[in-house]
Amino acid sequence: MTQPPSGSFLLNGRPAASDPEGLRALAQVNYGHFTALQVRGGRAQGMELHLARLGQGNAELFDAALDEAQVRAWMAQAAAEQGGDCSLRVAVFARGFDHRQPLRALQADVLVSATAPARPSGKAIRVRSVDFVRPFPHLKHVATFPLFQHRRLAMRDGYDDALFVDGTGADARVVEGTVWNIGFWDGRGITWPAGPALRGTAEQLLQAGLGTLGCMQQVRPVALGEVGDFAAAFAANASGVQRIAAIDTVEFAPSPELDALLASAAAHAPWEPLA
Repeated sequence: MTQPPSGSFLLNGRPAASDPEGLRALAQVNYGHFTALQVRGGRAQGMELHLARLGQGNAELFDAALDEAQVRAWMAQAAAEQGGDCSLRVAVFARGFDHRQPLRALQADVLVSATAPARPSGKAIRVRSVDFVRPFPHLKHVATFPLFQHRRLAMRDGYDDALFVDGTGADARVVEGTVWNIGFWDGRGITWPAGPALRGTAEQLLQAGLGTLGCMQQVRPVALGEVGDFAAAFAANASGVQRIAAIDTVEFAPSPELDALLASAAAHAPWEPLA
């Protein structure tokens, strides 16, 4: 017998399994947005950023505001059912959405999923560049097929993940990873690639923490042909920070100095109650 998924799944505050109509709509219509975060002891970092992301997504996809207090209460409820430590995903969709009448006013549905907390592997990853820019890249929307397919193809060819670039050849601009942002270290400061990408909450929290530490930072276009000029590179998302060992044929040596700097920067963000 197939085992039910482990975790807590709340659809509009009720057990998701009790609302098959809502789950069917979520599965059949690929239109919605979400955020993902780590929760420890019923607290999370960057709550303002996550709620702002959800608010922006709802405004752009449904022309409507989101009940922030209600969403936070459901997040806290789901996390509490998992003992306060979990990976939390908040997905917003509308079961009444019809592509033939996309301007119709709708009531949003919110699915909160609380599953086992993510534990960074500590493994440095080798990534392959691929010419791809996500549609509507500033939104964390549910159109994830190309992200996962590019990652799958990269892994099939012996890499750990894919790095999206805008263009081809050495002049292509580095954009973002499949589900992560990328930063580069030159031995003195951090360079964040400018381009059409989702500005992740982890990236923003690191930037704030690095600023507090007085670390030099810049945001500018980074060409694929110049990545070898940097001493190190790293990936960042809600699951943590991961060292990048190689981009295509460019190898990066371990940098304990960078590891310590990023760990210190990440620790600056306070852990806030979900509700």
